[in-house]
Amino acid sequence: MTDNLRIIPLGGLGEVGKNMTVFEVGDERIVVDAGLAFPRDEHFGVDLVLPDFSYLVGRPVRAIVLTHAHEDHVGGLPYVLREVDVNEVIGTRLTLALVKSKLDEHGLAAVTALTEAEPGAAPIELGPFRIELIRMAHSIPDATAVVIETAAGRVLHTGDWKLDHTPVDGLKTDVGALAALGNRGVDLLLGDSTNAERPGMTGSERLVGEAFRQLIPLRTGRIIVASFASNIHRVQQAAEVAIANGRKVAVVGRSMRKNMNIARSLGYVELPDDVIVSPKEAMDLPPGEVLILCTGSQGEPMSALTRIAYGDHQNVVVERGDTVIISA
Repeated sequence: MTDNLRIIPLGGLGEVGKNMTVFEVGDERIVVDAGLAFPRDEHFGVDLVLPDFSYLVGRPVRAIVLTHAHEDHVGGLPYVLREVDVNEVIGTRLTLALVKSKLDEHGLAAVTALTEAEPGAAPIELGPFRIELIRMAHSIPDATAVVIETAAGRVLHTGDWKLDHTPVDGLKTDVGALAALGNRGVDLLLGDSTNAERPGMTGSERLVGEAFRQLIPLRTGRIIVASFASNIHRVQQAAEVAIANGRKVAVVGRSMRKNMNIARSLGYVELPDDVIVSPKEAMDLPPGEVLILCTGSQGEPMSALTRIAYGDHQNVVVERGDTVIISA
């Protein structure tokens, strides 16, 4: 067997979306992430854009290691699993919970081996590969970097990350583990952080919570906050401020409801049951007692906010005096 390590990006290199990278030693291989991209305006009739993973058809994969649960990193997984022989899928607790829900929809959950791994835990041996996870702060909990060791050397795949020193859940990027890894030596760094080439820095997620604390108490009508369904801490911060100001919370949008239910059941979000109401119940309450959390912060055509804006939502309408906060 050769000791050479081949690294084959199938998507995500030089583009946003479709993140998927093959690591191969001889006839053994693992894959980091299996994402998708969303169509642009010129892609008429296209729902999703998948990476070209035809290279893997007929080539067994020991494991697909997921860095975090954003669609551009996990959205293509069901389609890959249908066509590629994959032994197991490895990821953190929340990542696998969100992925399992996706696989259930595709009828694949019962036939897919999901292996939970924690950052900082003992390395996982996968044939010629030895992998470790390092915690990274990101706009979704439980994001990790992946350290891949082979006879050829040590590779660090950062996944998506930011250096947030005051994250909502207190789980910062593990710079200590990264420093220790640097002392051991890294032969190749594969880094991924959107807009990292631009000067300046990104503020802490807690700054958004402060903005909610300034905006929400001043409003007298309904408040509609649109955000990414995966940005669990953003949604939690908005809900906590609303509750502190005597408002009930309704969650609108299929992906937002699904993610919030999973996050609450696993303890990543703590919201009392008695403050959560259905969208229909929310519309029966006085406007000043309601916060609606919904999808659509990027104007997605089928999102809840778009349908509300066009008066096409079955439960929620926006009226004079209401406030819409787009928190993208």
